[in-house]
Amino acid sequence: MNIALLGFGTVGSYFYRLAEGRTDLHITTVLSRRPRPELTCTVTADFDEIVRDPSIGIVVEVMGGLEPAYSYLCAAMRAGKHVVTANKQLMCAHYEDLVSLAKECGVSLRCTASAGGGIPWLTSLSRAARLDEITAVEGILNGTTNYMLSAMTENGTDYDAALREAQALGYAEADPTADVEGLDARRKLVLSANLAYGVSVQEEEIPCVGISSVTAQDIAYAGEKELTFKLIARAEQQDGKVAAFVCPTLFPASAPEAHMGGTGNIVTFCARRFGTQSFSGAGAGGYPTGSSVLSDCLDISGGCPSFYVDKFTPCKIDLSRAEACWLYRVGGEYFTRQCSAEQAFKDYKLYRKDDPHALLARLAGDAAKKLC
Repeated sequence: MNIALLGFGTVGSYFYRLAEGRTDLHITTVLSRRPRPELTCTVTADFDEIVRDPSIGIVVEVMGGLEPAYSYLCAAMRAGKHVVTANKQLMCAHYEDLVSLAKECGVSLRCTASAGGGIPWLTSLSRAARLDEITAVEGILNGTTNYMLSAMTENGTDYDAALREAQALGYAEADPTADVEGLDARRKLVLSANLAYGVSVQEEEIPCVGISSVTAQDIAYAGEKELTFKLIARAEQQDGKVAAFVCPTLFPASAPEAHMGGTGNIVTFCARRFGTQSFSGAGAGGYPTGSSVLSDCLDISGGCPSFYVDKFTPCKIDLSRAEACWLYRVGGEYFTRQCSAEQAFKDYKLYRKDDPHALLARLAGDAAKKLC
């Protein structure tokens, strides 16, 4: 099957290398704003050439951003071409439109690389959702924040020093907001919740607390209790209601999340009958992410369905049933409270009016026994 590749940055270039030499998939065209003399395929700056080419069966989008990526993918599907994207921002912003258009046009739409990088997360989650009821999904879904929290825990560095180190190594952007404030993890959570529960949730409805308020003092306080900070994205379903949120979370030493260091990801689903399954590995990087793109292309050429789920229902986030124990730091004082996520985030919003650097963290599993 012939492929047109939109974008030739890190993910695009590594996907190109992975596809080179294969006999089942052929990258015949690359969309690029500048010449690419190193490539042996056709290079064009005109997307209409790709749309008009009947020999191209799959369009792979690794450009990022909302436009022109959205317009390009819609045009490709209307032209009868299958689509693969690594663009989580695009999938969150236009989930219903893209999935509906793929069904209308009878083409496949795959986005495995948009959550979990090199981990086969979305495909495994969608398969599990067909077999059993998924009660919860959660995990470390952002490598940048995991690297920073690991550095703060292992080396005793403060937040600012950990951020500078992450930026120097290329893990964090010059503007790190999407990572450190949890926005990147939230987008991946949107896709995970949608596939787990057959719904369509809105990104802006999910409360999101990043790691910018986590201090060296907080890390030391947790360490004294043998607990470890991680940024966790979590969704759960009770009585047909879906709760979802992103916030720092404390884990005991016995939890696998506590031992996930560097830029690694670990993500877990809990099924009502067959229990818990976890997936871990590189959450980002050229080859891991490129391999997920390649996997989607192979699924399409093998005749997979148009999307991971057959249907989805618009769904409002309801935090009233998601009970947990929560740790707060306000005015330098720590205290805990057992309550719903709805109440926890409401309280945190109020506390921040008096202390803009207040902390909110969820206590996971046995961590609650140590503090609550």
